[in-house]
Amino acid sequence: MKTYLVGGAVRDKLLGYPFHERDWVVVGARPEDLIEQNFQQVGKDFPVFLHPKTKQEYALARTERKSGTGYHGFICDFSPDITLEDDLSRRDLTINAMAEDDNGDVIDPYGGLNDLNNRVLRHVSPAFCEDPLRILRVARFAARYAHLGFTVADETQKLMTAMSANGELTTIAAERIWVELYKALNERSPAVFFRVLIACRALHALFPQWPPALTPAVLDSLASGAELNLNADLRFALACSDLKAEQCKTLCAELRASNSAAWLAERCAANIPLPTLNNSEEWLALLENFDYARRPQLLDDFVAVATLRLPNEQRLTQLQDAATALRQIQTAELIAQGFSGPALGQALRAERLKRLAELHCGG
Repeated sequence: MKTYLVGGAVRDKLLGYPFHERDWVVVGARPEDLIEQNFQQVGKDFPVFLHPKTKQEYALARTERKSGTGYHGFICDFSPDITLEDDLSRRDLTINAMAEDDNGDVIDPYGGLNDLNNRVLRHVSPAFCEDPLRILRVARFAARYAHLGFTVADETQKLMTAMSANGELTTIAAERIWVELYKALNERSPAVFFRVLIACRALHALFPQWPPALTPAVLDSLASGAELNLNADLRFALACSDLKAEQCKTLCAELRASNSAAWLAERCAANIPLPTLNNSEEWLALLENFDYARRPQLLDDFVAVATLRLPNEQRLTQLQDAATALRQIQTAELIAQGFSGPALGQALRAERLKRLAELHCGG
């Protein structure tokens, strides 16, 4: 029984790139061998075990063969006869198909080190096309390492284009797509993720309403948002900001987007560019749409997104100033004046409209 460090830890160690997780492959072992050493089994489809002390993942060396459609359609073999090279051959990219032994020596049967040095994302074998989720993973790796000069190999790009046309992308569960997308939004160059998916037409196959709205201006603003370290919800809103309101609502539903991400994206799509605001009532309605009184951060998030898309829109500052002024209105003062019940609500609204008029917000 031999144990090897594999995958991302080996790749990032060679790159000098920070990493936190370590995954291991165990060759020449059976499930019982690890259970006897107090490893905890967590995998059902194939044996994955947690180390009794470090809790790092140890997987038995395995191979896979296609048995159906989609990314779940595989039969897994994890017999003790499977070699390290057999296990590495099922990986997605050559840079992820390297291992390190106990002596620190790198085992590289598929040219991963050469591709790492040449900054190329290349598939290991034609088996890549058996799992459509790998298209999203390649795009995510491109987003992670674009600043280091990594690009997708021409042959891998062609294979991904062919895969995008065969219909299997639609077999991926929406929740899984959202997980990959959200991870990609958190990468250093999230705009690259979308550029790769557009280039191979994967995004067209998954969400045909989205690519036309990912204009160069939108992708540039997304890149700027990443440089400003905006969180993933704001980056998603930037990516959706050129969609029509109903398109964005449909996209969020299809993606099973988180409530926080969908809330902001839908309001950004509906209000970028900022609508015409003719009077104080319309200003107040817009502010209320962002729940300015109870959750100030939501309006700030919208302004952060809208500022990147509309850098010369002076009303954004005015909108924040108006929200600050309205929050300063004290309900207690109106109660002291004798207002209560429905009359209190009417008086509060009147005071807000008055304050907006004083700020020259419409009218």
